[in-house]
Amino acid sequence: MEELLNAAEEEILLDIARTTIESHVCNNKVCVVPREERRLNFKHGCFVTIKQNGKLRGCIGNFQSELPLFKEVSEIAIASACNDPRFYPLKIQDLDSISLQISVLSPLVKVDNIDEIIIGTHGIYLECGHNRGVLLPQVAIENHWDRITFLNQTCIKAGLSSTAWQGTNADIYIFSAQVFSE
Repeated sequence: MEELLNAAEEEILLDIARTTIESHVCNNKVCVVPREERRLNFKHGCFVTIKQNGKLRGCIGNFQSELPLFKEVSEIAIASACNDPRFYPLKIQDLDSISLQISVLSPLVKVDNIDEIIIGTHGIYLECGHNRGVLLPQVAIENHWDRITFLNQTCIKAGLSSTAWQGTNADIYIFSAQVFSE
């Protein structure tokens, strides 16, 4: 994916995510100052991943946004910190042990051939009936997965059998992401 943001813009978004989480957890308040940077006002989907002591602690995102990116990051950061159903909401004592990662997403593209999926470049979004699952591009790299394992794990995340992606009613989409961390 072509870089959407430069290093300074990445730092601004990481600061917004960190400040928003801390303000929400400590004071139950959020105040995001509007940003003038043109690219921070584009409307992109994003995910905010929180790790605590190196382990997943929250990850929520959207593929599309009606909000400017800086505002979307703020809202998704709070959701990752407090609304990921896999974890209890962050508490004040957790704040010193977390690190943040932001993934700014490209639009989804439906694939008809799994050979189009490039490990390390693409994330997978899979729909099958009422079930949906998504794994970000970096997940396959972090876990040393090949394409088939990545597809299998996306199905499992969606609450399906690991081979559901092979069925005729499974729709597979790919996307890329600009990923940056604290």
